[in-house]
Formats: sequence, C-alpha cells, structure tokens
Amino acid sequence: MTIWAIVPVKPLRRGKSRLAGALSDDERAQLNRRLLEHILQTLGELPEIEHTLVVSRDPATLAIARERGARTVLENGAPHLNMALKRATIVAQAHSAHGVLILPADLPLIAASDIYAMLERGNDPPVVVVAPDRCKEGTNGLYINPAGLIEYAFGPGSYPRHCQSVRQAGARLEIVTLPSLELDLDIPEDLALLDGLEGFKAHS
Repeated sequence: MTIWAIVPVKPLRRGKSRLAGALSDDERAQLNRRLLEHILQTLGELPEIEHTLVVSRDPATLAIARERGARTVLENGAPHLNMALKRATIVAQAHSAHGVLILPADLPLIAASDIYAMLERGNDPPVVVVAPDRCKEGTNGLYINPAGLIEYAFGPGSYPRHCQSVRQAGARLEIVTLPSLELDLDIPEDLALLDGLEGFKAHS
C-alpha cells in the first residue's frame, strides 16, 4: 500500500506567533527550521512512507524541504489550512497514494516509533487514526486510509470534530495517545515543558 505524508508548514519567520513574547523573530525562525528538519528526517527513516509532501506559502520553507528530499506544494491565495491539505491530498491521490498521514511540523519529540504506532493501527481500511494533543482539543496527527475518507477540520477543537467525522463516515476510529505526539509548541509554557523533558532549547 502506498502511503504519503503531508506536512503543512507556516512561513518560518511568521510561524509560532504566540511565542513572540518568549522568543525573538530570529529565534522563532531558527526553531521553526529545526522543527521542520526534524520531522522530515524522522519521516525519511520510514520505508513505509513513499513520499513526503510539504505544503507552505513560504518559498524558503519549500526550498529546505526539497533539500531534504521532500516534494512540495506552494500554497496560493488566502491561508486556509484545511483547503491546502485537501489540495495536497488530491496531489497524493493523483500519484496513486492510498493512505495519507498528516503531521504538523511542530512536534519536537516525534520519533519513527510514533509514526509506526499510527500506521499499525490504520492497517485495515476504512480507518482513521487520530493523535490528539495533550489537552485533547487539537489534532497532532491524522492517518486516513483510504485518503479522502473524511474532510479535514484542523483548528481549535479539531480533535472531537475529526472523531465525529470518522463516525459519520462509518469508518473505524483509532485513537493514539503518546506523550511524544501530544506535545506541540504553541505557547511559552510548551517551551518550558519541552526544555524540561528533552533539553531541546529553543534559544540559541
């Protein structure tokens, strides 16, 4: 079965705006680049992932992705994450992708074992594997098999919305809760927690 990973990425200097009080613009850009490189390296370790597709409106981000061997899609028009993901999924399906794995770039602790855990739970379609954030509000990972089974609903409260969409589609819902998948970087408290766990210092 052909699986593509899709990674949406905001512009490096604009992403993580809620961390502006804790990090300078340069520090946020550096952090965003490190996060992007980390997830691309992690995905590249998995032979099950045939291609990784990075979606962004930022040419610098896309250039980094191509340097790392990823395919890219330039997001045009007004920023709209769910529409961008839908377009990227159509690209993947056009290249015979059967399943799609959606992972945001801001998962500093993600490892290949976490991705394997999601893929293993999604072996028997139709199925959607959802990895919530630690507050059980947002979605930090989504594996859809087959691709296009549900509409994307990323944004505040996306976790319950995705779960409801799976039930309405009559597909099997699998939920994966792992500490390394639950931690994303949105607010300064996340940085403090991350430093305490891994020493992944955001400051230079």
